[in-house]
Amino acid sequence: MADRRIRVLLVDDHQVVRRGLRTFLEIQDDIEVVGEAADGAEGVARTQELSPDVVLMDIKMPATDGIEALRRLRELENPAKVLIVTSFTEQRTVVPALRAGASGYVYKDVDPDALAGAIRSVYAGHVLLQPEVAGALLAQDGPGAGTGRGSTLTEREREVLGLIADGRSNREIARALVLSEKTVKTHVSNILMKLDLSDRTQAALWAVRNGAAG
Repeated sequence: MADRRIRVLLVDDHQVVRRGLRTFLEIQDDIEVVGEAADGAEGVARTQELSPDVVLMDIKMPATDGIEALRRLRELENPAKVLIVTSFTEQRTVVPALRAGASGYVYKDVDPDALAGAIRSVYAGHVLLQPEVAGALLAQDGPGAGTGRGSTLTEREREVLGLIADGRSNREIARALVLSEKTVKTHVSNILMKLDLSDRTQAALWAVRNGAAG
């Protein structure tokens, strides 16, 4: 499975943008564009149909936007990682997108090689957060929110949480702690349950806010 290509779905209402993304991504040896969608509703349907590894999703689209599409995918418990595509002027919409389940975001003028790197990163389980957006998320939560729940974590769970905050994937955490990936997944599930969080992004932010980051 080492040579398995990352399956990517493009969701953007501008055909020219989709064409440009496809043209670049299809020259990557490890990335395969499996489909396209022109709005959020179609994006959700295509994600369910095609089972991509990563969905490259625009935020502003007619009818169903990217944030609503994210919420629907979350309700469906779809495992695809979602990488939001946004512009500098839309930064205030990034926070709701991350809260809705996005694994990170890139700006629309991102360097092509950086875009490919971002896709590989979220596929590996990393969370992509710019410092200013992480700060906005923390400010919305308020200082110390949920601190008490951290006392229920075991020492090993705290180690795993610290590595999540460092942006490590389950495989990297397993290697660092000399554990199986299955064991790491169990620890991550327990952490989310104990902290009443829904995803790794929230776990990483909780760790930063409460001093549990590495």
